[in-house]
Amino acid sequence: MTEHTNKQFNADLETARSLFFQMGGLVESMIRDSIEVLASGNLDLVERVRDYEKMVNSLEVEIDERVNLLIARNQPAAGDLRLLMSVSKMLTDMERCGDEAEKIAKTSRRLYEANARFEPVVQLRHMGNFVADMLRQALDALARRDTVLAAQVVRTDKEVDKEWKATLRQVVTYMIEDPRTISSSIELVFIARALERIGDHAKNMAERVIYLVSGDDVRHTGVKNTERVARGEEPVPEGEDSDA
Repeated sequence: MTEHTNKQFNADLETARSLFFQMGGLVESMIRDSIEVLASGNLDLVERVRDYEKMVNSLEVEIDERVNLLIARNQPAAGDLRLLMSVSKMLTDMERCGDEAEKIAKTSRRLYEANARFEPVVQLRHMGNFVADMLRQALDALARRDTVLAAQVVRTDKEVDKEWKATLRQVVTYMIEDPRTISSSIELVFIARALERIGDHAKNMAERVIYLVSGDDVRHTGVKNTERVARGEEPVPEGEDSDA
């Protein structure tokens, strides 16, 4: 590239990166707002979540177009290409997090509009805060290229999975004790499942940060191996890792 072209490329790359972080901030707000709807019954927040979802969808299209143009026009070197490809992959996970948050908000509204009987949602609120924090940490890890923080997100997903299973057991018990709550309890299961999926998407983004920084693909390698790679250590042979 000429000096002028290189400066333009760097400016365009930074714009795409900044838009991605803007998108991430909106999605994090959507998650927190959707859980607040469930916890407090503040139905005004549902419309804000829906408005943010439209903005997220628009940003997804814009960022995707920018990334494709940057690759096609500039044939970027390995490091920049890895960043662009990573953003492209994370873009899909981010948009799906927004979809799940909107589902939670809409489901929560249905519960309140139906005057449904349902258990206090302390556990789900905790789970919601958990996954919102995971998303923010994945974005922080990307901004700082911090593989150790990214590995912490991967580790946290194990805790989210435990909370999902505990919630499922709790809701099933609640339905057995009071069959009148079956309909609302099923809705709570859908909400818990949506939160678990958000955690999965945040974990995917964190794994992509590790690939961006080190070039190591840590998908399906186990949490402890992910942490080793994040610290710059050699992974153990397959089958010898333990996620405990």
